[in-house]
Amino acid sequence: MDELPDWRASRPWPAAPKICVAGAGGIGGTLAARLGAAGREVVVHARGASRDAIRRNGIELADLSGSVRVDVPVSDRAEFGVQDIVFACSKSHAMPALLEAVAPMIGPETLVIPAINGVPWWYFIGNGGREEGRPVRAVDPEGRLAAMFPAHQLLGCVVYITAEALAPGRVVARNPHRMILGELDGRSSERLRQVGALLSDAGIHVRTSPRIRDDVWTKLVGNLTSNPLSVVIGATLQDIYGAAELRELVSAMTDEVLRVAERCGATIDLDPETFFAHAASLGAVRTSMLQDYEKGQGLELAAIGDAVLELAERHRVPMPTTRTILALTRFRAARRDDSTTRFIKDEHVESVPGGRRLYQP
Repeated sequence: MDELPDWRASRPWPAAPKICVAGAGGIGGTLAARLGAAGREVVVHARGASRDAIRRNGIELADLSGSVRVDVPVSDRAEFGVQDIVFACSKSHAMPALLEAVAPMIGPETLVIPAINGVPWWYFIGNGGREEGRPVRAVDPEGRLAAMFPAHQLLGCVVYITAEALAPGRVVARNPHRMILGELDGRSSERLRQVGALLSDAGIHVRTSPRIRDDVWTKLVGNLTSNPLSVVIGATLQDIYGAAELRELVSAMTDEVLRVAERCGATIDLDPETFFAHAASLGAVRTSMLQDYEKGQGLELAAIGDAVLELAERHRVPMPTTRTILALTRFRAARRDDSTTRFIKDEHVESVPGGRRLYQP
């Protein structure tokens, strides 16, 4: 197991830590807005339209606390110097490129907090288990992420922020913001307490956990039973967990995920019926995967689906229902991409009277 370095135990925590939020989507925009509104020294790494919108108008967040607009420094280059904390907020498949882009801002004492869904690349890193160091191929096939930082620079994180970027720099969140933080080795630390305190001061409900991987699996139950299915049937959380017609399907997927979690050594205190009722009560929330599907973006199937199937195969746990839903999700995404390609090719096709179509060079 990666030994506890002296600086993690004894290094004084900075009174005003420098914070970078890398990625300005729903989660990143929410974190940057809440931290900035709380008076924290925060900078944002963003590209393209998001960078331009934040540079012009700041970040606008509408959540249960009201509406807030904050001006924050933003750039698509790593030009803000070494940071104390980097919140890495991207889809799992975009994480290697994001962390490489902000690498100049990550020093040997920078704390990196990946705010991602699904099975994280660090799952078998830093806990000293019998699979210590074993990669999760679905999320880190070449080992790029595992090689970037030693385990002691990472803080485990599970995010419950149901936010949506309505437009670049404009975020709406209709439910309370919650985050769970934990050291990869399960120990308590001053930095864990301090990060929890600064997030709490910013209006985010924080719980620290000595078993952060249990919390990863608890969220995976929700991710895997809702995200792919939402793409297949175009449903909200209220539909997926509240519709009687879907109960048998969702229950079967839940049972499969829980069996894999148990074989991986996780302890999950979850009553499925209570979980379904709570998830349905969140209302007409569109999952992040459904939002990505509708925007024509890549789907986070590797971390949320393929990684769980990989672990299921290691432990010989069958997941027939989950496999079927993932296959349907991929089929629908492929059809979407194929339709987009045909649309682009047909941009030179013009309709004429009589219903005929002429190709224009």
